Amino acid sequence: MTVELVRGLEEGEAAARLAAVGPNELPRAPGRGLARIVGETLREPMFLLLVGAAVLYLVLGDLGEGLFLTAGALASVGLVVMQEARSERALSALRDLAQPLARVIRGGVERQAPARELVPGDLLLIGEGERLPADARLIGGEILAVDESALTGESAPVTKPPADDAGATGPDPSPGQEGTPDLFAGTLVVRGQGVARVVRTGPRSALGQIGASLAEIQHEPTPLQKTAGRLVALLGAMALGFCALVAVAYGWLRDDWVGGVLAGVTVAISLIPEEFPMVLAVFLALGAWRLATHQVLTRRSAVIETLGGATVLCVDKTGTLTENQMRVARLWTQAGDLPLEAEHRVDGAAAALLERAALASAVRPIDPMDKAVRRLSTGVVIDTEVTDAEPERAWPLRPELLAVVQVWRGAGERRIAAAKGAPEAIFKLCRLPAAEIARLQGVIEDFARQGLRVLGVASARVEGDFAEDPSAVAFGFDGLIGFIDPLRRDAPQALAEARAAGVAVVMITGDHPATALAIARAAGLDASAGVLLGSEIESLPFEALRERVRAVRVFARVAPAQKLRLVEALKADGEVVAMTGDGVNDAPALEAAHIGIAMGKKGTDVAREAADLVLLDDSFASIVGGVRLGRRIFTNLRRALTYITAIHVPIAGLALAPILLGLPPLLFPMHVVLMELAIDPICALVFEAEPSEARAMRRPPRRRDEPLFGWPQVGLALVQGLVVLAGVLGVYTWSRGGYPEAQARGAAFAALVLANLVLALADAAASGKLLAPHRRAYWIITAAIVALLAAIMSVPSVAAIFKIAAPDPILMIVVLLTALLCGGWSAARPRLRSFVRGGRTRTIS
Repeated sequence: MTVELVRGLEEGEAAARLAAVGPNELPRAPGRGLARIVGETLREPMFLLLVGAAVLYLVLGDLGEGLFLTAGALASVGLVVMQEARSERALSALRDLAQPLARVIRGGVERQAPARELVPGDLLLIGEGERLPADARLIGGEILAVDESALTGESAPVTKPPADDAGATGPDPSPGQEGTPDLFAGTLVVRGQGVARVVRTGPRSALGQIGASLAEIQHEPTPLQKTAGRLVALLGAMALGFCALVAVAYGWLRDDWVGGVLAGVTVAISLIPEEFPMVLAVFLALGAWRLATHQVLTRRSAVIETLGGATVLCVDKTGTLTENQMRVARLWTQAGDLPLEAEHRVDGAAAALLERAALASAVRPIDPMDKAVRRLSTGVVIDTEVTDAEPERAWPLRPELLAVVQVWRGAGERRIAAAKGAPEAIFKLCRLPAAEIARLQGVIEDFARQGLRVLGVASARVEGDFAEDPSAVAFGFDGLIGFIDPLRRDAPQALAEARAAGVAVVMITGDHPATALAIARAAGLDASAGVLLGSEIESLPFEALRERVRAVRVFARVAPAQKLRLVEALKADGEVVAMTGDGVNDAPALEAAHIGIAMGKKGTDVAREAADLVLLDDSFASIVGGVRLGRRIFTNLRRALTYITAIHVPIAGLALAPILLGLPPLLFPMHVVLMELAIDPICALVFEAEPSEARAMRRPPRRRDEPLFGWPQVGLALVQGLVVLAGVLGVYTWSRGGYPEAQARGAAFAALVLANLVLALADAAASGKLLAPHRRAYWIITAAIVALLAAIMSVPSVAAIFKIAAPDPILMIVVLLTALLCGGWSAARPRLRSFVRGGRTRTIS
């Protein structure tokens, strides 16, 4: 390759090309704009009823009431639009976070860049398991095997050799052709690695030309949203039927058909829980955003409901529990064993071993062990016989030889070969006798007991051309290198938190069993049941495997394909399984798990596509944080839905009860509108902002079959609503005995508003200080509603529209006590239950 191709584009040139050709992305469905959100909101039954009620009042000549209802409808629409727009902004930010990254060379420097910023002429570094972000031409590296089934439908991979002329472009190629250097966006590299030059991006790529219709796909609502939609539709139909019944009863009994229609509309408005779908949308969007701020990207929002109920976390060791930043810890040669500390000097036989290992490592390393060798070898004199900066030939890892072999040119016709890989493979290359292998196995076992990964190193010198098969050459054994991948600092604490939450943590690794046990013990993982090998996962009868996985928490020598059987065994035992993965072969296990978690940094595109969540920092602590947030979102959403249901009971009851009891109407549409203005922001903002409970991660996961909003929540909502209904109706009937109708209605309406505000705080604030910063929204909303209520009662013209009058001081005290008792009694319930349980515990002890 020429110097220009090795350097790639300069940043300035790349920016100019991006401005000229546009971003490298397919057309996608545009986000919902303000006009669309307003249009969808105005189609909701609640607002159609409000408009109908406003028109009725205007037609009947009551201008003040009609104008108020119109203003209330506009305020309600504005509130919903504001919250929906906030959700849309959160989703847009998530889409930005979800943008894939590509490894590029620009200005001679390798870096990661968003795939949407790729331009023709960029140099891509590609490897096994990566999905190509643009059409490109392979110009260097190994022969690739590429799965182009996304474009051709043919499942068999095609081979892609590097181009003979890296600068040529040729005619427009087509997918599916064997033996060409042409690569296509959306296809998957299943073997090999190399360097490719981008030739087409975005809609000009092969995928873009046939995939523009993807932007028109309408995403299905989640099961949770479907359930809420059916519930709203059912209650809406009931509300409209009840509206007709109330209108007929009112008109027939009181001979006031206009009043009956208005009373029916009031009842219908009060019964339709139109907040349900809005609250679900807000919670799922903001919940996904909160997870993203904790380095967990949500690809499927429905998984948020499942996340808090996870009972088993199956995690990879490397890069999740550990830092995935290998460091050389020991160098073993026939001359001695050299443990390495920071800034340790390497010389003699150990330096020669390190030199051979560096010759077997990538020149521009990506693999953590290659990086560790190259980092330590800086300053150590590399074999002076090597004349080139790049190896002449290389053999990557293969199933039949788990070692990397690189051949370098030496003086004259000499070739220097260096091999680095699994000790067993190196022993085979060196043709070591059985006795020597047995002695070296003892050294390897000692390394493994210290939690070190071990590689063997060998080298050979030949005159003339090197053999086509490295196994045909007799290598000399140079020694062993022990690598340590330190635990992440936050891993032990996160493991302890998961254990306290009743969530079992299972560590899966391809490492040696002794290494796996050493790391498990260092992290604080339960290793009392020993280690289960991947071969045992594959060979054990399924029932026996189910028995073993109940106790075993450490799995070693596990191949990606064996993870699927592990997931199935855990699921069959009734566990809710979260599984991490990063490779192409991890995809089946990620799909099978209840919660598939892909690695964002080292994971392949296939793994990310199969997963429900993407871990942006690959840290186990982020998974535990995700479980904590999942529990918080589930709890807060349940509380919000309970509150919404509870609040509609007294509103509907107070609209209907006076008709049945022969009392003057208590609620009119304007009263219900004011209540709705308080309900929407409280349930969508106040409940969502509540932090996790103090004991959220000190109790076991919920049952797998426990619904988000089941009969216990319905029952609690009905009880809370009926208590408020009884209290407010009691205030109304009692005050009717000694106060004018307008004052009695004002007292009852004030009691209803204040009781609902108290109930919201009681339902949301399960713990913590009442004036905590996260409750700022609640107090702002409460202050605004109380100020509005005071203004309505204080301004005669407005009070006349509402048909209310301000209560006197004695009646106001009754109102406040009723609101506190009826709305706040439920706050004492969990504290009383905790006190009783504590008393029982003390008595037993």
